[in-house]
Amino acid sequence: MGSWVSLAGGWILVAVFLVPRTALAQSSYLPQDSKFDHFLDRMEVLLQTDPDLNISTAKPISRRLAVRVAEMSDSLHKFYPYDDYYHLSLIDRKNLSSLLMNNIEWVTRQPDTFVSKRPWLETFYKDPANFYTVNEKDFFLAVNPVIQETQSYETGVKFKSRPFLNAKGVTLRGMIGGKLGFSAYLTDNQERGPSWFQDQVARLDAVPGAGYWKHFKTTGFDYFDNRASIYFNAWKYIDFQFGYDKNFIGNGYRSLFLSDFSAPYLFLKFNTRIWKLNYQTIYMELVSQHATGNDYQYPKKYAVVHHLNINATPWLNVGVYENVVFSRADHYDFSYLNPVIFLVSAQQQNGSPDKTTAGIDFKANIGHVTQVYGQLLFNEFVLHQILHYGQGNWVNKQGLQLGVKYIDAFDVKNFDLQFETNIVRPFTYSHDDSVSNYSHYNQPLAHPLGANFYEFIAIARYQPAYKWNLESRVIYYKQGLDSAGVNMGGNIFENYLTRPRDAGFSIGGGTPATCLNLYGLVSYQWKENLFLELSAMYRHYSVNDPTDTYHSSHSAVFTAGVRINMFRRQYDY
Repeated sequence: MGSWVSLAGGWILVAVFLVPRTALAQSSYLPQDSKFDHFLDRMEVLLQTDPDLNISTAKPISRRLAVRVAEMSDSLHKFYPYDDYYHLSLIDRKNLSSLLMNNIEWVTRQPDTFVSKRPWLETFYKDPANFYTVNEKDFFLAVNPVIQETQSYETGVKFKSRPFLNAKGVTLRGMIGGKLGFSAYLTDNQERGPSWFQDQVARLDAVPGAGYWKHFKTTGFDYFDNRASIYFNAWKYIDFQFGYDKNFIGNGYRSLFLSDFSAPYLFLKFNTRIWKLNYQTIYMELVSQHATGNDYQYPKKYAVVHHLNINATPWLNVGVYENVVFSRADHYDFSYLNPVIFLVSAQQQNGSPDKTTAGIDFKANIGHVTQVYGQLLFNEFVLHQILHYGQGNWVNKQGLQLGVKYIDAFDVKNFDLQFETNIVRPFTYSHDDSVSNYSHYNQPLAHPLGANFYEFIAIARYQPAYKWNLESRVIYYKQGLDSAGVNMGGNIFENYLTRPRDAGFSIGGGTPATCLNLYGLVSYQWKENLFLELSAMYRHYSVNDPTDTYHSSHSAVFTAGVRINMFRRQYDY
């Protein structure tokens, strides 16, 4: 590891040994795409009476905080007996009970329903949510299997290679002495995704969402997804996480700041929650653009992310974001370690060699049924060129997200709608070298499309009963692609100095490509965290230039699967 990791680790050790009397037990986090993420979203919109409800901008979400919100939500109807908004539906109450059951280490009072009637061999599944649990005074441990098996059939493809996913492993979390938390997620995966997944691997030289990989039976891929973290809380308000995992900043389906699309990475995260403020700093070690196929030391680069958000009112949350990506041949740049400095200022003091972006975000809960949210990202901003937008100067590199969530739509309980648009100008995430672009392991760190696109997303979710979930999703986007080696700003890995001109760049300019992605899902939770699922997806992708490396295609994929304690694998790009 680099010197910055050693330094950061030293600070953690200092905190552990010098402030044990003031330290509090540190929580692990809900897993990626947890089934409780949407439930907590609902509580934010429906209840909006406590600052803790505005917790979901920075993900993953702390288990301790999720339980605190759930317990508060459970008691609100007692304080507002005549307000229907605070009377949760029967399904929401069951979702709430499930959230508490899956995070029993933080529940203040554990009901009898958290005890299994018939545990296996009087040892396993003593509670319905965990395969094996130890819950003693100074030690908590929960161990669970991780499995996802899917079999698919794809139409409209030349080669009838059957898509599938075979994932198996283990996940665990725990606490020691009420001071130190830990978690791990370890899976072995064999995957052959749909045809466009195969194309994505060929273009990026990377399996989406994964790190090191090998071929499996010619057209499949074999890879580990291994993540682990340790957690520590000091001075009541400050949480530390040192781990190898993913992060997400935003309130939408996508994020223009930091998403969980790419591979896991090494990071040190400080999160300060006090008064109405939540401030997060992430120091990241990333893998630069590289070629695979041979074993060698992949090149490294580093990034720092700052995100500050405040509950301006009980219904309005606003935030400020910035990041820098950099690489040094002989040392780590310690000027970026300062957690409160403006990164652009530090970058300028260094001679402006590095990639910096900044942005603002917000979410507003309106009328207990609606949430409006958005992000505005700036890489460079030249007002004169904005006012003369028809010139399309390349230096104006921005991104915009706007979305709305409609809870209990049309007065139908647990029927929720979400609409979102994402617009990113050319060259927004690229840089003047192949290192400092906003990427990790040959994959974008923000939106999976990169840049030079606009996208529209519509999502409907319906939970007619606790065990049943129905979901449909429509994604449409238009993107401008490079053609004949001309850099039009959509490929974030290209050096922006290779652009053909300085002006005349519009969103979607270049070789136009359009995509319509339709998705439907029926999910049944047979046992706690054990899902049986059927899904169908139709994708129509059209490119006007038949000689381009991107090619037009259309196909439908029908999938049946079972999963336990694992996020659902998505192919939504």
